[in-house]
Amino acid sequence: MTPRAASFILNLVVNYNQHRLDLAFGALAHPIRRGILARLSTGEATVAELAKPFKVSAPAISKHMRILEDAGLLSRRKQGREHHCTLEQERMREAERWIEEHRKFWNDRLDALESYLKEDAAKRARQGEKR
Repeated sequence: MTPRAASFILNLVVNYNQHRLDLAFGALAHPIRRGILARLSTGEATVAELAKPFKVSAPAISKHMRILEDAGLLSRRKQGREHHCTLEQERMREAERWIEEHRKFWNDRLDALESYLKEDAAKRARQGEKR
C-alpha cells in the first residue's frame, strides 16, 4: 500500500464517527428495518402504519424501532396515543458518504490495476515480437 493510499484510509476513519456508522450499518442489516426506512422515505408514518406490512409481534416492531432510533435513523414524536416517526436523512447521508468514498477509492485502485495489467501485457507482447 502506498503512503498516499494509507493516508486516504486514515482520513476516512478520522472523518467519520465509527460508533455512529456502526449503529447505522447495524440497523440497516435487517430487512424489517430497511422496510421501515423505505416506507419513511415517502413521509411520516405512525408506528402502527409502519408495523402493518410485517408479520411480527408488536414487541418485535418496538425493538426494531428502538434500534433505528438509537442509530439516529428515525425520530419519533408522540401525539396523543400515537407515535409518529420521521426518517432522519442526515444520518442516512453520513452512511451514503462513507460508502461513496470507499467506492471511489476502490474504483480508483482497480482502475490503476487495470492500467498496470494492460501496460504489462503490451510490454510482454513487444518483448515477444523482438524474439
